[in-house]
Amino acid sequence: MSENRSDLAVGLSVFAGVMLIMVGVLHAIQGLVALFNDTFFVVGEEWVFSFDVTTWGWIHLLVGILVAFAGFFVFQGAVWARTVGVLIAGLSVILNFAWLPYYPIWSLIIIALDVFVIWALTAHGRDVAA
Repeated sequence: MSENRSDLAVGLSVFAGVMLIMVGVLHAIQGLVALFNDTFFVVGEEWVFSFDVTTWGWIHLLVGILVAFAGFFVFQGAVWARTVGVLIAGLSVILNFAWLPYYPIWSLIIIALDVFVIWALTAHGRDVAA
């Protein structure tokens, strides 16, 4: 590590990487549950994004893999990895907002974690640049 990096900036990057990996794994688990037990999730109202639960399962599984990989690359310290991490976390926020009718409290928790990730990746960007 470079000596000009602050401890706070490094800590935020590690936090963001860990959170991205965890959110990615949680997305993947949610996707697998939707694929293997499509009656687990029950939607109460019709929304614009009312896909089949199996379709949502594939979406969550694939986005979960992307989010976890983004978290892994954030640990590499590359600027592009932080940028991709912010974009993927933003995609995760949008995906979970559309998923709200199926599992609202879980979606809100993941949205909150994604917002913390975006904050952590953008708060001290100049401090962690190599």
